[in-house]
Amino acid sequence: MTAELVRGQNHPLAQVRLEVRVSAGRPVVAGAALSDERGRAHGVEWVAHPGAPTLPGVEVSRQAAADHRLALDLDALPSAVHRLGVLLALPAGVGGPVRFGAVAAPFVAVTGLDGAEIASYTLTGLDTESAVIAVEFYRRQGAWKVRAVGQGYAGGLAELLSDQGLGEARRLAEVIDEAVARGLARSVAAPPPRTPDADRSRQTAPATPGADQPHTGPGAPGGATDGTEPARPPYDPPVSDGSPHRTPAPPSPPSAGPVDYSHPRRRTTAPPPPPPAAAPAEPGQPARPVAGDATGWSMDERLYNQVWGMFEDLARTVAAYRSAVDFADSRLDRELDQALADPRGRIGAGGDGAREAARARHAALVDQARAVLDRDLAQLTAEAEVVEPALPAAYASWDNPVWHGYRPPMEIPMAVRVGDLSLPESGTLGIPMLLRLPLERGLWIDSGRSSHDGTLADQDRLRRLAVDTAVAQAARLLAVYPAGEFSVHVIDAAGAGAPSLAPLVASGVLAGPPAAGAAGVAEVLTRLTRRVDLVHMALRGGAADSLPPDLDTSEQLLIVNDFPHGFDDRAVTRLRYLADEGPAVGVHLMMVADREDASGYGPLLDPLWRSLLRITPLPDDHLADPWVGHAWTFEPSLVPAGSRVVERVLAQVAAARGR
Repeated sequence: MTAELVRGQNHPLAQVRLEVRVSAGRPVVAGAALSDERGRAHGVEWVAHPGAPTLPGVEVSRQAAADHRLALDLDALPSAVHRLGVLLALPAGVGGPVRFGAVAAPFVAVTGLDGAEIASYTLTGLDTESAVIAVEFYRRQGAWKVRAVGQGYAGGLAELLSDQGLGEARRLAEVIDEAVARGLARSVAAPPPRTPDADRSRQTAPATPGADQPHTGPGAPGGATDGTEPARPPYDPPVSDGSPHRTPAPPSPPSAGPVDYSHPRRRTTAPPPPPPAAAPAEPGQPARPVAGDATGWSMDERLYNQVWGMFEDLARTVAAYRSAVDFADSRLDRELDQALADPRGRIGAGGDGAREAARARHAALVDQARAVLDRDLAQLTAEAEVVEPALPAAYASWDNPVWHGYRPPMEIPMAVRVGDLSLPESGTLGIPMLLRLPLERGLWIDSGRSSHDGTLADQDRLRRLAVDTAVAQAARLLAVYPAGEFSVHVIDAAGAGAPSLAPLVASGVLAGPPAAGAAGVAEVLTRLTRRVDLVHMALRGGAADSLPPDLDTSEQLLIVNDFPHGFDDRAVTRLRYLADEGPAVGVHLMMVADREDASGYGPLLDPLWRSLLRITPLPDDHLADPWVGHAWTFEPSLVPAGSRVVERVLAQVAAARGR
């Protein structure tokens, strides 16, 4: 039975290998502070945080997320440690809430290896605090207990860490904030639910691992957007029936009105259920996958949620495998050290036998983890083979037959595909990378070779591939929006991208010819800046119906090639303004640029690069998921060589506009 704690209450623990699950509804930073019997931390190395997520016996999330899973092995803590506090803080400098009183009450649960809750605590009563010690694990007479603390700090992480006795508290708080900002900048945003009461994920009950089996429960790590991300526990998580576990996202808190302190996991309503799965081929086998096997109000929404569920499943199952291997490696090292610690066992048959037995146990654990991974990968691959052909055009790759029957849509889709994501362990399995529409941040297609080892000739090829990628992305956006509701502008100051831009120019879908030279750059930026200013003023003044009749109110995309060529200081300032203020009023930026070319501006452009989602024209492992923070290999969605599908699609877009 779960002990529902109140502030100050404690509960004994019969287990030392635990998981702490946090549900906050909004992205929060999670960490852990170790302290001695007096409650004092001995240095910054006693704090686990996103910038340093692993300590002996502790692993925390690598970025801010609405849900966290912290892995604990209390027996592995240093002997000087008598207390472990779980810290929560609101991210600083990212534009979100600045006090816990403005968000739903965080919920913390302590679970065992089987996923069963041991104790839980809802942190109510917080107001101006932006950091809090949620719960504390402490050692008393050789046994461990957990206590509900709920001690908040209005001064944020710096005040909290200072209260732990750290002289470098302010500097450590800055390091944590910087690590969180970096994590959010590279993280693929998790999809927000379209309805506040919708639980759009599938779940399976976790199985109980054996006594010597690494933990494989749903607490295995895996980051979303947006942020999102459980930590990678040092154990491997269980999957009961061969189907990977999907964790429901908590409902978003209301933007206004009283804070809802209801239990985060209790639902009062539900969205339409997913379609029934096909019967299993044989008794005891997992059901055959079907397209749309997720909840949602339409087939497109079900497919969207299913793709995100596959993304999370792959992140968590690979995290489980890596955790199990890490656990097996650390166990092998410990057993070998123990065998060598006894001088009598270093030489001779006894010592050799102990070492061989340790290596055999290591191999068995790794093989067991690999078998679980292979099982989950096989199921996900089977699901992908069913889902991919069923995807609508907005979610489909360019070689999908759905494009042969393309017709301009009547409404905006939920999302658009920009590429595919994969992990080294996933083999040929890739997950479509879907971004919600309208775009919440611009795109930066990196044409530099900083992430690609190439020669000077390769640099020219990269620049051409980068423009090809931009054209493919722009063509897809034009195709998935209703006719006349999306306009594309191009700045190509030196004309270097003319060959790749030819399909857009020839089809007549651009708002005007590509702008060339400094004068053309200034004219396009002035026009779009004016649009952003007017729409912002109209919205703030409640006069949206009084916009000038000649103002194009459709969504706008500005493609900038070969930045900063043709840009003076004023143009750069306007570009930064569009990147910051444009998305809120329908003006989006797509940069095709090598950051090194703009190095002369120094740190002035750092906010610009951070505001854009970086993608690459060649496969590159620079994106992170919002659950675990894996480094995913991104491969852009490009048109197959020799295919004329883009030209045909753009011709239909142009024809639909002319009707």
